[in-house]
Amino acid sequence: MSDSLERLYQAVIAARDLDPATSRTARLFQRGSTKMAKKLAEEAIEVVIDAVNGKTDAVVRESADLLYNLTVLWASAGVKPEDVWREMERREDMLGIAEKLPKSAVKMPKVLESKALKSKALSSKAVAGRVLPKALPEATASPAVRRRIVALEGRSLRKRH
Repeated sequence: MSDSLERLYQAVIAARDLDPATSRTARLFQRGSTKMAKKLAEEAIEVVIDAVNGKTDAVVRESADLLYNLTVLWASAGVKPEDVWREMERREDMLGIAEKLPKSAVKMPKVLESKALKSKALSSKAVAGRVLPKALPEATASPAVRRRIVALEGRSLRKRH
């Protein structure tokens, strides 16, 4: 997948200086990052609506549009795909592949924190000045560490056109 996004990124870079009358990419660059961000948000909302409504084919199509608009915004912001891959690798090293980096330091209960500091058996990493164990037993994971899963149920969303 990263090869596909790299090719898309290179195509976006090549198209940004084309004639805006004939190139959608050039037109987005001409209109600026605010317009790019708006298009990205619109596509993200369309993906969510189609997913909630169970329209798998539409999710695939809208996801391709979402990735295109994300790549255009990256190019405008001077971000390269390899910058994003590097950040993903950093996060995987820190928290594991399935984790999203927390906005603030994860707060551990004092009991667990003191055990983590004292125990050399736990493999740990420092995050924002705190020591976090690599894995906590299920029984000791606190509500602050484990996030609730929230699902949209029984809501029918429609796209605006």
